[in-house]
This record gives sequence, C-alpha cells and structure tokens, in this order.
Amino acid sequence: MKILIAEDDAIALKLLQLTLEGMGHEVVVTRTGPEAWETFDRVPVRVVVSDWRMPGMDGLEFCHRVRARPNTPYTYFILLTALGASAENYVLATEAGIDDFLPKPLDAIAIWMRLRVAHRILWFTREVHQLKQLIPICAYCQKIHTAKDYWQRFETYIKQQTGSEFSHGICPECLEAQMAKLKCAN
Repeated sequence: MKILIAEDDAIALKLLQLTLEGMGHEVVVTRTGPEAWETFDRVPVRVVVSDWRMPGMDGLEFCHRVRARPNTPYTYFILLTALGASAENYVLATEAGIDDFLPKPLDAIAIWMRLRVAHRILWFTREVHQLKQLIPICAYCQKIHTAKDYWQRFETYIKQQTGSEFSHGICPECLEAQMAKLKCAN
C-alpha cells in the first residue's frame, strides 16, 4: 500500500518510515500538518499514519480535512500519539474521524496488524462502491428499480440522480423497424 506518514520528530519519523518500508509499503514522508495536508490534497492516498501533535496543524485537524475533501475515496487514518490512551483522547480521535489510535513508541506488530485491518476495510469500501455503481434495470421495459422498491422510468431516475434532461429522437435501426411496422399495418 501507499501510505502517507506525518511525523515531526525526526527519530520517530525514520523509525516509522523504515518499519513501513520493511513491510513492503510505499511511504510518502511529511514532517508537519500543513505539509501533510498539501501532499494529501495534491495526490490523495488510501492510508495515513499521522502523529497527533505536529506544528502548524495537528493530526485531528488533518483528519478533519481529509474527511471533508470532496470526491475522495475513503482513507484509513491511523493516529499515533504519546498522549496516552485516555477515554477523552479516544472520544476526540473518534469524533475527528480517526479509524485507529496507536500509542507511541511505535510497536511494529501493532502497526502491522492495523495495516492488515486497513487493507481489508479499504477492499470492502471498494466493493461497496462498485455495488453502488450498479443500477438494477428491467431487461424488458428498461425501468430502474429504486431503493424504495419502486420501478421508475430510466429518464426519471437519471434526472433525479444527476439533474440531466433528455431529448428524444429515433436511431436509424428503430426508424427502419417502425417504418416496416407502418407498411405492414397499411
């Protein structure tokens, strides 16, 4: 996986980078909150491992921005901290949108396990996204089956979802078929 790391402590950063690279991950290194956000905003990644306390912007604010970025696939966000695992810190992290919370110093086995979970969750989010892209349509009448267990015309469904308008015409094959029907009726 490609992982963006945000850590202001040089030793902790190098340890995290070498640990993740040793596990076979591609690592993008940033040293401050603003640098992490600018890097993510330019080219979003699917996994972030960030320190909580950093200059310029903390890990919670960074996560808020990641979650608020429009049209961004789900990003698994792991927060590292030396602050301790108090109930209050868990609440703050969860409310910020943090997926996982690990104490410092870095435990290689713990981060390996969290990244395995991240991989599974990201796989499931891709599956759900693909399923949401499927539109159930009747093979005969071309009506769309909606979530409210209602069948509606294709044009109505698309207009509701996208605001698109339709103009109707007739393709050459259908024109020929309709003309043949008219000739037979006469």
